[in-house]
Amino acid sequence: MVYYLPMSSTQASRIHTAIACLQRLTDLFAERRQQLARSVGLSEQQWAVLEEISSEHFMPSLFAKQRESSAAAVSKILRQLLGKEVVSVRLGARDGRQRRYELTAKGRRCIEGLRRERESAIRSVWSGFDSAGLDAFACFGTRLAQRLTHYAESVKERT
Repeated sequence: MVYYLPMSSTQASRIHTAIACLQRLTDLFAERRQQLARSVGLSEQQWAVLEEISSEHFMPSLFAKQRESSAAAVSKILRQLLGKEVVSVRLGARDGRQRRYELTAKGRRCIEGLRRERESAIRSVWSGFDSAGLDAFACFGTRLAQRLTHYAESVKERT
């Protein structure tokens, strides 16, 4: 049985205002990621794969599983990146069935450009906030994420 605590109209209004703020922030972050990716001629999905390849431990099947995507979708993105000449592929030294993806010089420049742009944006937007405000925001965000995770798990258990 689920019990709901009564909520005043003022509290409900505050909650809905906070949810609207969070939605606006989410939309703005998504828009900024799109802008960053487009600035170097990539889609967000291509950027994610390129970023993963730069870690040197890229496995397409594992990446697809982590992103809840299909292997075919990841293969398509890899073909696009090969076509843009930002990655190269070679057969694994030990197992010819394995493919090893690596950034080309163009791919390294692309990732470096993305990282510089992202860091510049972070400094420009976030550095103007005081430490106490940032700490309070991070604390609240962490608690909200924990509550959302807990709620999602409880709903999953009921269904």
